[in-house]
Amino acid sequence: MNHQTVPIPKSPTLLQIAQWIFNPLGYMKKNRTEYGDIFQAYVSWGKTNPLLMLSEPKALQYILTHDTGKEFTAPGEVNRILEPLLGRQNLILLSGNEHQRRRKLVTPPFHGERLKAYGNIIQNITQQVIDQWSTEASINVRETMQKITMRVILQAVFGLHEGERFDRLERLLGQRLDMTGSPLGSLLLFLPFLQKNYGSWSPGDRLQKLAKETDDLLFAEIEERRKNPDPDRIDILSLLLMAEDEEGNGLTDQDLRDELMTLLVAGHETTATALTWALYWIHSLPEVKDKLLAELDSVTDKTDSSQFLKLPYLGAVCNETLRFYPVAMLTFPRQVEQPVELCGYQLEPGMLIMGSIYLIHQREDLYPQPEQFRPERFLERQFSPYEFMPFGGGVRRCVGAALAQYEMKIVLGTMLSQLNLALLNQRPVSPARRGVTLGQSKSVWVKKVGVRSRSKSVAKV
Repeated sequence: MNHQTVPIPKSPTLLQIAQWIFNPLGYMKKNRTEYGDIFQAYVSWGKTNPLLMLSEPKALQYILTHDTGKEFTAPGEVNRILEPLLGRQNLILLSGNEHQRRRKLVTPPFHGERLKAYGNIIQNITQQVIDQWSTEASINVRETMQKITMRVILQAVFGLHEGERFDRLERLLGQRLDMTGSPLGSLLLFLPFLQKNYGSWSPGDRLQKLAKETDDLLFAEIEERRKNPDPDRIDILSLLLMAEDEEGNGLTDQDLRDELMTLLVAGHETTATALTWALYWIHSLPEVKDKLLAELDSVTDKTDSSQFLKLPYLGAVCNETLRFYPVAMLTFPRQVEQPVELCGYQLEPGMLIMGSIYLIHQREDLYPQPEQFRPERFLERQFSPYEFMPFGGGVRRCVGAALAQYEMKIVLGTMLSQLNLALLNQRPVSPARRGVTLGQSKSVWVKKVGVRSRSKSVAKV
């Protein structure tokens, strides 16, 4: 076979970076149309190694099942764009054996019986929020979902339920994340020099002050919990405080702080975005809404959050939401360690490869009419983990994937089984960059127009 160079887009590097920051979906679609399933991407300032973007599922499967060191690795240091937000000692930025060790420590709280214990927390928080809705007020969906997912994180992950520290963390963490919550704000992540403190007028100054205030609260909570261990607590911080590896080593205060920030960003921001899209699509498409409400009406005990997890159409709606505009557009990069052939091209050591989750989810051969929101496709066939991969794959698949899916079903099930809502947006809502993720270009608004049914009571934690 005649090995060719992986196609390189002809646009100037600076223009490509601008396109990637301000129109990431357009950038990916344009280049796949012109160059096919793999092309060189210039999407980060100062990168020296060639960065490839891949959207062929079988090729990506090969990489993600061979990313343990010989042919490919999954280096954490290439994710340093996230360091100012998450810190250095977290799962995303660690590599090799250190990454494997940390993953073993962090993963258990997100599975099995421990995961089920968070169901009532999610349902209670959702109930508290919707109980405050009136029929007169317009409801900003993203703000509502952020409030729910933030409180889920503070209670299920941090173990905080009320009090001054809860209130301050909720406010400060929200402000810190909102600083990069628009395409323009995303420049703080993509252009590191903007993070420097040039004086009280600069965004770097505000970022550093917010970071210090937040960290002071997190370290105070960690110190307090170390001094007063409680084996009966089920929150993730408590479980991480007790976690030890085979050699009896646990997590340092800095490790815990960085992992908590990672769980916050990965579990709060992304889930709020996905829930906002879900509510938007459900109320944009009457046939989807009618079918979902009919299924929710079949639930006999709506106080039992686990009932929502068993509903196939609700699950399909959540999956189609995650497919259509995946919050995480790319997999974490893998690095080529030895010469290898992929898609007819010879890849050389040092090259970095990112799977384009968005482009894979838009493949016509996998998802006929991919630009149509159609949950039924997830009831008609099963997709492999390399065809439907909203949480990434391989050794860097999101550890909180199960909790995120759990939360989506319970929040939507609790909300829609009780209330009739109407979408107020007159024009379609399009996607837009939100930090390193994909969000909405404008607010989604709904209004409560009636009550469908009322749970007798929501189970208490």
